Amino acid sequence: MGTDRDSGVTRQRFDVADAAPLLLDARGRVTSWTRDAQRLLGYPAAEVVGRRLAEILVPEDAARLGALAEAYSGRGGWSGVLTACHRDGGRVRLMVRAVPMRGTSTTGATPAPHTPAPAPAGLVPDGGRAAHWILLLSDMADAPGWDMSRVVLESMVVQSPVGIAMLDTDLRFVWSNSALETFGGGPAHERIGLRLADVQPGLDSQRIEAVMRQVLRTGETVVDYEHVGRFRSAPHRETAHLLTFTRLDDDQGNPLGVYYTVVDVSERHRARQRLALLDRAGEQIGRTLDVARTAQELADVAVPALADFVAVDLLDSVLAGADPGPVRGADGVPLRRAGQQSVDAGFPETVVEVGGLASYLPGTPPVLTLSGGTSWYRARLDPLAKLWTDTMPGGREATFGDFGLHSVMIVPIRARGITLGITKFFRGERRMDPFDEVDLGLAEELVSRAAVCIDNARRYTRERSAALVLQRSLLPRRLPEQDAVDSAACYRPADELTGLGGDWYDVIPLSGARVALVVGEVPGHGIDGAAAMGRLRTAVRTLAALDLPPEEVLAHLDDLVAKSARQEGDDPGAGSGHTVGTRCLYVVHDPVAGECVMASAGLPAPALITPDGTVTFADDLPIGPALGVDGPPFESLTLALPPGTLIALHTDGLLAEATPDMLCRALAGSATAGARPPTVAGRTQGGGTERGRTERGRTERGRTEGDRVVANPPPDVAPASLDRRAQTVVDALVPERPCDDVVLLLARTRRLDADRVAYWDLPSDPALVAQARRITIRQLGAWGLGELAFTTELIVSELVTNAIRHATGPIRLRLILERALICEVFDGGATAPHLRHPRATDEGGRGLFLISQFTQRWGTRFLPEGKVIWAEQSLTGPPG
Repeated sequence: MGTDRDSGVTRQRFDVADAAPLLLDARGRVTSWTRDAQRLLGYPAAEVVGRRLAEILVPEDAARLGALAEAYSGRGGWSGVLTACHRDGGRVRLMVRAVPMRGTSTTGATPAPHTPAPAPAGLVPDGGRAAHWILLLSDMADAPGWDMSRVVLESMVVQSPVGIAMLDTDLRFVWSNSALETFGGGPAHERIGLRLADVQPGLDSQRIEAVMRQVLRTGETVVDYEHVGRFRSAPHRETAHLLTFTRLDDDQGNPLGVYYTVVDVSERHRARQRLALLDRAGEQIGRTLDVARTAQELADVAVPALADFVAVDLLDSVLAGADPGPVRGADGVPLRRAGQQSVDAGFPETVVEVGGLASYLPGTPPVLTLSGGTSWYRARLDPLAKLWTDTMPGGREATFGDFGLHSVMIVPIRARGITLGITKFFRGERRMDPFDEVDLGLAEELVSRAAVCIDNARRYTRERSAALVLQRSLLPRRLPEQDAVDSAACYRPADELTGLGGDWYDVIPLSGARVALVVGEVPGHGIDGAAAMGRLRTAVRTLAALDLPPEEVLAHLDDLVAKSARQEGDDPGAGSGHTVGTRCLYVVHDPVAGECVMASAGLPAPALITPDGTVTFADDLPIGPALGVDGPPFESLTLALPPGTLIALHTDGLLAEATPDMLCRALAGSATAGARPPTVAGRTQGGGTERGRTERGRTERGRTEGDRVVANPPPDVAPASLDRRAQTVVDALVPERPCDDVVLLLARTRRLDADRVAYWDLPSDPALVAQARRITIRQLGAWGLGELAFTTELIVSELVTNAIRHATGPIRLRLILERALICEVFDGGATAPHLRHPRATDEGGRGLFLISQFTQRWGTRFLPEGKVIWAEQSLTGPPG
């Protein structure tokens, strides 16, 4: 394609085989028709010459033809597309170039018969109305489009807003348009002969040139190649560009070079980065309900995508889960550093460690942001400005320039109308572009999302703390110290978030050195289940204090639940549904007799692990109905257990996803190798008969300090090992998030040494009260408890005298040395003594009152054959 610069007429590159010339007069009549025109449109010359050309065009183009001739006759011609009707009825789209001529002309083709002789070629119109028109026609059926001249192409690429450049095969600039200058690198004429690395040294030119060499080698165009970097025209800001590379070939298909186009898509790139950052924040912030962890996640997400250094400071009350109070801007506000992140290792920008106190001076931007609840930013910080904190190490002063910080944003952390803290965003020497309004909006969106997560974590912390306080108040904080068993418990609630459940366990010291082991579960979880559990646990402890047998404890508990359900009716808010159906296992171990008595209300029998490691179940235990549910009466089972037997009481949740065989293997596998079964003091058992053993007396072979007996040496297996064993069993059988609450209570039985028990059978004779006092004093001397002789003599005298006066049958006096000195008197009576306060004129009635004053506790225990009145004295000093 070329241009006739003298005439201004643009000439198309029509080949003879492709272009069909014809001649029109001033009125648009065909005066000359060629064979090429006949080949193109199918009309012979005889049918066309003399007719108007408009007659063989489609109607819409026929109407345009006259107007085009008038408009372009004095402007050097016209080029465009017209549609003609083929002789066979089809349509032919034609690329038409029309040139006006003065006088007659010739097209260089053989004139058709009966046509006027053509005018000499090369005539140029000299203005005014054209006498003739030369038309060149070309079929567009297989053509890609309209061929354009160099002038048109140059105008298009030079004026294009898209940056365009052409490089030779050595990848040196040979041409570029003015739009490319907006990307930096200097004017177009200064680029000639230079490489991309010379023009834009800040770019990754090696990677871009590698792409261009690939295009030169393969000829395949690379479209939408995205490059992110810093141009010389904007070194402070990262920019993104889309480039398209195409190979230039000559007429023989040999590569001449590469031309590429470049479009600035920095705004789109930054928008995509912002969306990606927010998307990442949604995934990574708030993954836990921990306030400090959530604050750290906010800092981690923002660096380095938005800032070089981020610090998250929260009010102390927020970290504790409490509601933050109002902040007064005139006061220095102490905040706690909850999270921070930096692009540099070692956090050189920070003067406060995570968890440390960040105190800001009054009137500084952090305080104003915290008190006002609005964001604050500076695109350029004064490098000589002092830091806002007064917590610099050593009290020294520092400036922002000392830390290389030049741009800052401070955004308040607000959720539900409450300000929880502030987040500071800094940019330093690694990123020279300052923060702008767009960055501030992004930071506010980021912090607002994190604020909701932080507040949720704060509220959860508050609620969970309250729930845990409730749970700790309902469950034993520590198992009581006693010599009947070594015990440990493991509790895992189904409600992982609150830690609340409806299962409970208890170890309750009873009279006579005995102990009650309890596990239970209510049909519910969460705070409602915990509240119901607390009521029942209190009831069990109250019934246990009455020294009732296990089956009677469950019977009274069953009546209590049933009565409560009847009183509350169907009221769903009354909580009866959380007590009816409760299950409970109650076991009493007597270390003197070496017996266990147990009864169950719906819970499975406990597992028993003998000292040699054999694991069995108390299968003979009758399993009664759940509490509050009609069923047969509760029954008990009495077992003689050797010392060192491990009793494993558990709720249903332990075997929710396991079997009893799995429990046996877990218990056996968790045993401590080489552990010896413990006793209280020695391994023998026995007692004494009436006078013979009394006269001989017995001395305690335990450890003493001076004349006072102290606690026994620790057993071979410490309670801590039982704790680990219980945890190991639960971990082996229960998933991390169980579907039901789980309680496992382990108790290793102990046997009270025979030297710690002394008993005498006494006839019902008032004259023997003095003898009872004497043998008691003698036994206390043997035990090294002479300081307790007076009070014990008084207790024995009163209890034996009351038994002789008010009861029938034989009387037995028993002394037990455990953690306390226990005095018991058995008689065959069925009436219980009552404590009363006698008047000054009364001659009697002061016995039990005196006993209550000199002992730490006393009571009555009923047996099938009578009752036992007992009293305990502390070995460490007076009661109270």
